Amino acid sequence: MTMVVTLQDIEAARRRIAGHVLRTPLMPSHALSRCAGAAVYVKLENRQRTGSFKLRGATNALLCLDEKARSCGLVTASTGNHGRAVGQAAKTMGARATVCLSALVPANKVEAIRSLGADIRIVGHSQDDAMREVERLVREEGMRFIPPFDDAGVIAGQGTLGLEVFDDLPEVASVLVPLSGGGLAAGVAAAVKARQPAAKIIGVSMERGAAMAASLAAGRPVDVQEMETLADSLGGGIGLDNRLTFPMCRALLDEVILLSEEEIAAGIRHAAKVEGETVEGAGAVGIAALLSGKARPVGPTVIVVSGGNIDPAVHRTIIDDPNVEAAP
Repeated sequence: MTMVVTLQDIEAARRRIAGHVLRTPLMPSHALSRCAGAAVYVKLENRQRTGSFKLRGATNALLCLDEKARSCGLVTASTGNHGRAVGQAAKTMGARATVCLSALVPANKVEAIRSLGADIRIVGHSQDDAMREVERLVREEGMRFIPPFDDAGVIAGQGTLGLEVFDDLPEVASVLVPLSGGGLAAGVAAAVKARQPAAKIIGVSMERGAAMAASLAAGRPVDVQEMETLADSLGGGIGLDNRLTFPMCRALLDEVILLSEEEIAAGIRHAAKVEGETVEGAGAVGIAALLSGKARPVGPTVIVVSGGNIDPAVHRTIIDDPNVEAAP
């Protein structure tokens, strides 16, 4: 396919967002390297401003709008991290932001968004319910929608992470990347494969309600019931009218791995106890895929640790209880 988001788009995004986001570290993991039998590095987006990679895409998308468009008010739907990123970017640019969330979004993520001055709307029990409120606000109040993933500006912004991976590790052979709506996976894959075509991009998600994985298996976007999971940031549908991330993921991902709740919890525990990093469930899936043996990388491997915004009480429970899992 002809790439709808190109290397040139991603390089332009990197120039655009410079100074607004951090260049996060790529650190070797000796423990994961021993486990994999290959050199393994962790890309620590949990250290990003706002605690996740989402700030990259949201900032680029907002900077692609002119001041008049931003003055109409910005609105988005989110499982938490994108809403926080939009709230942060809007605050920096002096714009008004409204974030629509479902009741499944953890309270700590809701409060983090509210603390940035964004207007919070809790709607229904799924990302699709939240999206219906977004559509109403766009239609009735003329607000500008900042998509959480299916948007060229957002994808290009997330792809800047892939540029940093290649710059720090040009010999990269495989990348394990969390897979949800596909903005991160598509952007990273586009960037890395443009620079290193032989690199394998492996999407990792949870067994409970992985919409992109189900859509790729079906050959078209499909609805999937949203369920409670430790990887809450990976929840939500990809949209039946998905234009960009589904075809990009279909073209660029080499493999998709799905994980149990117990495996995700093990990834969170490893991150805390061995790597010394506080990581949310979605951010731990790459680590979990390697620990479980479901990912068998060959050659220098990067695990994208996408975020660290986990509820402290949940994190303590997972660290203390090896049998913890999300509520069924």
